[in-house]
Amino acid sequence: MHLGVFSYNTEYGIRVDKMARALEERGFESLWVGEHTHIPASRDTPYPGGGHLPRPYYHMADPFVSLAAAAAVTEKLKLGTGICLVIERDPITLAKEVATLDYLSDGRFLFGIGGGWNAEEMENHGTPFARRWKVLRERIEAMKVIWAEEEASYHGEFVNFDRIISYPKPVSRPHPPILMGSATGGGRRRVAEYCDGWIPIDVLLDDLPDTIADLRQRAEAAGRDPDALSISVFAFDGASEAALQRYREIGVERVVLVSPRGESEAMAFLDRLAPFTGG
Repeated sequence: MHLGVFSYNTEYGIRVDKMARALEERGFESLWVGEHTHIPASRDTPYPGGGHLPRPYYHMADPFVSLAAAAAVTEKLKLGTGICLVIERDPITLAKEVATLDYLSDGRFLFGIGGGWNAEEMENHGTPFARRWKVLRERIEAMKVIWAEEEASYHGEFVNFDRIISYPKPVSRPHPPILMGSATGGGRRRVAEYCDGWIPIDVLLDDLPDTIADLRQRAEAAGRDPDALSISVFAFDGASEAALQRYREIGVERVVLVSPRGESEAMAFLDRLAPFTGG
């Protein structure tokens, strides 16, 4: 089982390039960063975690620029979006960004995606909250075509283009792993239908073994091999040695732990977990 770390990636926390070097030196498998292009000042959508929206959500740096900086100072560390708000990005441009990052990192990119929760944020980008899953699926399908074909065409309700040429292609073939961040049954259905793996948050799950069994059943129903779908867990509730062992026993491929925001606290956190990485 691999260990990764999620960074809130703010300008007042540890720099992403310094974090990336520290992770690779200590044997961690991956670095993950999130995405919010902005937070509407008039937001009415409640924060899913309850209470006030934490400060880092207003300060997250761009994930693709950040991961490119991390790629430049590392050689083996995998680089993940946790998650990319595909519904807020033009799919032709995003296909180029993903392919470029995967190319520059020699195939180390993990494409974590999700539908998002902030209705006002996505609507500022032109995506109606109620249609976000349809938008997400079309954009992922369109990007897969762009990555795979010399001349790509796609015709859907929200994405429509004919015969475009886009390079570079991703180093990872047919494309970087597409990992769905969702804790619901609908999210697991989407994993089974068009993704390569699942990245739920621990505090949103009632029973991980049951949800893994559900994912496997959905994969079989969709004609997919359940063993081909990777399972990662974002451990926002923390993870003890016993918890890590339990994750390993139930077939989790990767646990992603949340780093403290300050630089000194983050480095102490990495030092404490380094013995568990096997690096």
